Amino acid sequence: MVMWVFGYGSLVWNPGFHYDEKVLGFIKGYKRVFDLACIDHRGTPEHPARTCTLEKDEEAICWGAAFCVRGGPEKERLAMEYLERRECEYDLKTCVDFYKEDDPLKPSVTGVIVFTSTPDKVSNKYYLGPAPLEDMARQIATANGPCGNNRDYLFLLEKAMHDIGHEEDYVIELANEVRKVLAESSMKKVTPVKEPRASRVVNKAKSNVPTAHQILPHQPEAVATTI
Repeated sequence: MVMWVFGYGSLVWNPGFHYDEKVLGFIKGYKRVFDLACIDHRGTPEHPARTCTLEKDEEAICWGAAFCVRGGPEKERLAMEYLERRECEYDLKTCVDFYKEDDPLKPSVTGVIVFTSTPDKVSNKYYLGPAPLEDMARQIATANGPCGNNRDYLFLLEKAMHDIGHEEDYVIELANEVRKVLAESSMKKVTPVKEPRASRVVNKAKSNVPTAHQILPHQPEAVATTI
């Protein structure tokens, strides 16, 4: 018996289970979207993270990695139990054809399992649906959970796609928007430097008492130097 599982999110760089073979390639008819809530890994119920799921698109392909588990029913059972716990927000398991780059027309493996989700907010409580890029970026930039923050999930996916030689414009665009949000947030947190007390301007009523500047002769300003 042999079991194949296709990973398109964190499984690409962190499978977390024992497998016998990893093959890079793609599936057809699906595109990667950040429309699924994660409330127990990279987010919380109060502030869910946005993680990958797949959306049907006849013209699309989705690059990732297929993992093969060999060794009998018990080994497959242990791997699937782990995956079902980890991918608990995904309510569907779909079987797809898997293709390799050197033969994009003929499936390399058939019957590959991929975790997907029902794109319906009523029947699937974890489905967030699409949102404007700026809104998704703000959510990803600020969500945190027991396994880390949401932005690292996105940045690691961006790196993983770069490492396998198939960068994705959608992922890059979203990652850059998150960086923009983080930069703006960092600028807001910068504490303004307080001026020395002597340089502050204090509004007072006019007085006939002469100031030190009026009494003392003019002195040339000192030039500060740095060592």
